[in-house]
Amino acid sequence: MGLKGTKIYSIFTGTCPVCHTGKMYSNKNPYVFSETLKMHDRCPNCDVKFKIEPSFFYGAMYVSYAVGVAIAVAAFIIAYFFIGLDRLTTFFVITGTLVLMLPIILRVSRNIWINFFFKFDKERV
Repeated sequence: MGLKGTKIYSIFTGTCPVCHTGKMYSNKNPYVFSETLKMHDRCPNCDVKFKIEPSFFYGAMYVSYAVGVAIAVAAFIIAYFFIGLDRLTTFFVITGTLVLMLPIILRVSRNIWINFFFKFDKERV
């Protein structure tokens, strides 16, 4: 069956939340920093407008905070408890992880945010 048709699919693949086919971002690679957040205005497949209103993605900042905290906690648990690093080294591991994951955190946060407002429509596939 697969995950297509679920919000998880749209969030982790960066596809349109309505048709799950069209890509939301101009460049697939989030590490091209000048294009990390560059999105299509509309879905190339079903023509849904991604930016519902001006400043629509400001709400994704709150989501990015939660995603960043979750990643930081995971990095802490792995570095401190599983690997057994000291606190200072663990701090640097957390900081490095967050810096390296920033483009992914930004995109996933936008994907989560837009999926709050749209739902999958199998008629548009």
